[in-house]
Amino acid sequence: MAYARTRDNSRKPTISVRTLEPDYMVFELKNTDPSSANALRRAMVAEVPTIAIDLVEMENNTTVLNDEFLAHRLGLIPLVSRNAVYWKRPFEWSGDNDIIETAFSLDVMCEQEGVMDVTSNDLVPLEPDAGVVPVNYHSATEKPIVICKLRRGQHLKLVARARKGIGKDHAKFIPVATAVFQYKAQITLSASAMADMTDDEKQAFVHSDPSKTFKFNPITRMIEVENEESYMYDEECVVKARELGRPDLVTIRQVQDHFIFRVEGTGVLEVKSIV
Repeated sequence: MAYARTRDNSRKPTISVRTLEPDYMVFELKNTDPSSANALRRAMVAEVPTIAIDLVEMENNTTVLNDEFLAHRLGLIPLVSRNAVYWKRPFEWSGDNDIIETAFSLDVMCEQEGVMDVTSNDLVPLEPDAGVVPVNYHSATEKPIVICKLRRGQHLKLVARARKGIGKDHAKFIPVATAVFQYKAQITLSASAMADMTDDEKQAFVHSDPSKTFKFNPITRMIEVENEESYMYDEECVVKARELGRPDLVTIRQVQDHFIFRVEGTGVLEVKSIV
């Protein structure tokens, strides 16, 4: 029995990078469906391994914050995680040469009048060769992260142990501050509908969109699309067109296979490594 050859409906996704910085990236994903785009977003948030403080051993805490509160704050300090892929998680099988955790010590006593900041710069790596330090550790240009404040006579001493994890385990392991995508907007303006509108009506339509997608060209006396990517799909301009008696003035649709991603990192990894 002969079977007809099926048509190849497979897609070939492509990525084009618009902006690439160590902590920020904008790129376009084309020729794929929304489920694949969302899977990529979820993977960046929940599946990329990083390192964070997971266990805190308190030796002395006379600050105004209790032990659990301080442990939570320490866990949210972003740690440089370039070597996280080579580490083992605590429940994984590991050999003698595998790295499971590293530790930091913190021992600060306030002996001055006024208020003293305890920051991420006060964390001392007990294993410097591990290459794990807080983001912007002793940076000359960036401020450290404030853990707590001490008054005269108050003391904080502890040991913090950092381990490997993923965002699915806990939010402190998430490597991104923002990972979002939007559909590419396809906006079409009707020249015939504009021809019957006054300049005041055209400007009223332009100003009805809070995201400033459109502009009025005083030379051509026409409405133009200034930045279609700024459109937030709130349909304010569509409602205004109906109010003006021009329901066919603008047509807006989402391109279902074209997405614009914006990813901002926390500093634990370069964004290009996350993507």
